[in-house]
Amino acid sequence: MTSFDFLIVGAGFAGVTMAEQIATRLNRHVLVVDRRKHIAGNMYDGFNDAGILVHLYGPHIFHTNNKRVFDYITQYTEWRNYQHRVFAYVDGRFVQFPINLNTMQELLGRSFDPEQMNAYFESVRAKDVTVRNSRDVIVSKVGEELYNKFFKNYTKKQWNRYPDELDASVIARIPVRLNRDDRYFTDVYQGLPKYGYTRLFERMVSHPNIHLMLGVDYREIKGMVPYQKLIYTGPIDEYYDYRFGALPYRSLRFVHETIDQPFYQSVGVVNYPNDYEFTRITEMKRLTGQEHSKTTIVYEYPTDDGDPYYPVPTEESKERYRQYAGLAEQDDGVLFLGRLGTYKYYNMDQVIAQALSVFEKEIVTKYSHS
Repeated sequence: MTSFDFLIVGAGFAGVTMAEQIATRLNRHVLVVDRRKHIAGNMYDGFNDAGILVHLYGPHIFHTNNKRVFDYITQYTEWRNYQHRVFAYVDGRFVQFPINLNTMQELLGRSFDPEQMNAYFESVRAKDVTVRNSRDVIVSKVGEELYNKFFKNYTKKQWNRYPDELDASVIARIPVRLNRDDRYFTDVYQGLPKYGYTRLFERMVSHPNIHLMLGVDYREIKGMVPYQKLIYTGPIDEYYDYRFGALPYRSLRFVHETIDQPFYQSVGVVNYPNDYEFTRITEMKRLTGQEHSKTTIVYEYPTDDGDPYYPVPTEESKERYRQYAGLAEQDDGVLFLGRLGTYKYYNMDQVIAQALSVFEKEIVTKYSHS
C-alpha cells in the first residue's frame, strides 16, 4: 500500500490549494479524497446536454482585493473579464441590486444625487439602534420599507430564518451605495476562469505528487492508507460524530432549464425576494460569455436537506462551534480548513487565503525539514 505524507479530505479550494502547496513547495506526496465523483467542490462546472457550460452548484464569480490570492490562482488559469450585475424583482419590476441611486430612482420615480439619497435614508432609517443582528444592520441604514422590499423575505427563504435571527455579518456583506455603481462586487480583481473552474482545478492537481480518490468517503479508506497528517475540509461536527449536536447548515436544490432562445434575462442573476419559492435565477451564458443559440437558466431553492453549503451564523451555532473548535485545538492528528471545517461563511478568495496562510504557519514550519 502506497504511503502518503498527507491525507486531505475534500477537493474544493481549501483542500486543493493545500495539496498544491504541499506538492510543489515541499515535494511531499498527498492523497486528496472526496465523496463526490469530481474535483472542484461546489465550483465544479461542465457542459450540459445542450453544450452549454453550466455551474452545477450555482453561480461562482471570483472576486478579491487580495493580490496574493489573485496572483496565485492566475498561475493556473486565464481570465474572462466579467463584472457581476444583479437585478431584484420588487414591486413588479426589475431594479438594480445592491441598492444604489438608480434603484431608488426606479422605485420612487424621482432622481437622486448622493446628498439627496443620504438625506432620504437619514429621514427613514431607524435611529438609536444597537446593531445586534442582520435586521438591525439594514433598518439602521435604510429603514423598514426597503428592509421589507429587499431583505426580509429573501433572507427567510435563503436561511429559513428572519434577519433578526441571524448574526449581523450575514447582511453586512451587502452594501448600500450612494452612487450609480451597479456592480454587485467592487473588488479590484473580478472574473471567471476562461475555460471554467473544473479546468482550473485540473491544472492545480496535475502535479505528480498529488493523487486523487473520488467518489469515496475518507472513513472507508482511512485505516487502510498510511499517512502522517490529516487535513480535513468537511463539516467539523461530522468529523467528531456530532458529539455536541449537529451544527446547522443550509443547502440548495438546483433546477436547470434549457430554453430554445439566445437569452432569457438581461443580467447574470435576478433575485426574487418576495415572489416564488426560489431565491434567484442565474443565466449561465451571461456569466461565461459563451455563444450559443440556446440558453440555460438555473433556479435555486434553499433547503435544510442535502450537502452543507452555508454555515448558519446564530449565537447558538457559534457557541456550539466553539465546543468543536476546542476539541480541534487539542487534536494534533487533524487540521481543519474551509467553510465547513472552520464553520465560517467564507468567499472563495478567503478560503484560498486561509489555506495559503495555514500552509505557511502550520505545514512549512513543521514539515519542510523532516
